[in-house]
Amino acid sequence: MAIKKIIAFGSAKGGVGKSSITASIAISLSKKCKVGILDADIYGPNQNILFSIKEKPIIKNKLIKPIIKNNIEITSMGLILENDVAATWRGPMLSGAIKQLIHSTDWGELDYLLIDMPPGTGDAYLTIFNELEVDNFILINTSHILSLADSNRTISMLNKLNVNILGYIENNIFNAGKKTINFFETKRINKLATYSFHERIYNFDPEFNCEESNDVAKKIYEMT
Repeated sequence: MAIKKIIAFGSAKGGVGKSSITASIAISLSKKCKVGILDADIYGPNQNILFSIKEKPIIKNKLIKPIIKNNIEITSMGLILENDVAATWRGPMLSGAIKQLIHSTDWGELDYLLIDMPPGTGDAYLTIFNELEVDNFILINTSHILSLADSNRTISMLNKLNVNILGYIENNIFNAGKKTINFFETKRINKLATYSFHERIYNFDPEFNCEESNDVAKKIYEMT
């Protein structure tokens, strides 16, 4: 793999819009850079759904060729398993599947590899940070108290693993107007953006030119 920068997007809380925002930022970055997405959520892969990928990846010389959509190279367990098949795997099998996606994907030359992390702080995180040199982590959260509580757990884990936190994104899904800045200020974590509700993010449209994602992409250029 010849990847210049690896950025993971995550939150211990599910349902905060992480996959959609990761995909949207990838689209913004791809306007100037070569970008890939690793969908690391083995139990609930979403990137294949967001980009409406129907075809199966080609395997050549034991390497998986990423599917290219919107000028983005994408690999996901959702491209390998059938849509109606659940991955009911224990920890070792989960870790093995993630390792396979990491080491058996023929990424080629990339400026940025974005990792769509699964919810939680368990085996998947440990495997990814052990197998890849992740340069930065971007937290995605809502202003809900449960989202903030789980973000706190994610921050604790990242600090233990010495993973740099580039900043956080607040997804104001319901335009609730609540602010989370005080929580993150105490952690000395920079705010990268607040996403207001967009129908074309909520029901993901790969052709949507999202201003917030363009702004985050610009900050990623400048900060990395």
